[in-house]
Amino acid sequence: MEQSAGAAVQRWRLLLAYDGAAFRGFAVQPEVPTVAGALREALGRTARLDEPPFVTCAGRTDAGVHARGQVVHVDLPRLDYDGPGLARALNRQLAPSVVVLGAEEVSPEFDARRSATGRAYRYLIWNAPAADPLLDPVAWHVPHELDLGSIRTASDVLLGSHDFRSFCRRPPSTDASEPIVRRVTSARWSVDRGPEALDAARYESAARLLRFDITASSFCHQMVRSLVATLVEVGRGRQNAASLMARLRATSRQGLPEPAPAQGLCLISVEYEDRARPMEQEGLDVG
Repeated sequence: MEQSAGAAVQRWRLLLAYDGAAFRGFAVQPEVPTVAGALREALGRTARLDEPPFVTCAGRTDAGVHARGQVVHVDLPRLDYDGPGLARALNRQLAPSVVVLGAEEVSPEFDARRSATGRAYRYLIWNAPAADPLLDPVAWHVPHELDLGSIRTASDVLLGSHDFRSFCRRPPSTDASEPIVRRVTSARWSVDRGPEALDAARYESAARLLRFDITASSFCHQMVRSLVATLVEVGRGRQNAASLMARLRATSRQGLPEPAPAQGLCLISVEYEDRARPMEQEGLDVG
């Protein structure tokens, strides 16, 4: 099917999962593998277009960051596929590095980025004396003992609307005096004793997989990774809830720890007004 001038165009909403380790981030970059680059090429072949179509995502993930609930929209000429058929056609080309979990036709007014009302990220920390080779691709190994109670108390400081200039890398060509306000609606820590942690727990009683789930109206560049790095400092007794609040009020990155490694971060879901968790497949937990 060749795209022709004046051809009817249909907007599609796609739900994606991907392994960030295989890519240099989501956004297209010349001569390096990116999620958007791979997806555009697959869409172009599927729709038989002369040029790959433009795609818009809910949130541009950095190099090495994973996703289980990324949402994109793309405009394509009318296809012979329904949603499941389009997903299968794309997955034959992209899986397993990128998987289309769902596809559906939407109105032209839908915008994956601007229509989103909230986003949820998860960060995993393998807190144990020894590293775990199976968890290393998806979790940050922190060998130091962490006080989870102190971390949870400090995380409560993040709730509500704040100027996150202290924890965000400012976009180029923007004024440093301009606030970067984000509204955090949830920030929770839990201990995962799932199957991936059981073997280590048998011979390392101190081993645990910590999970940080945070939701906000939107996020800025390196926000979650910078927050996690600071909260780990809290867990080590080097900072506390009061110093985290002072850091927020300072609106400066000076003295901030290096951001936590990218491989521990995953975009879990994106919320829209028409549904709390878009295009979730039956029986598939993307959150």
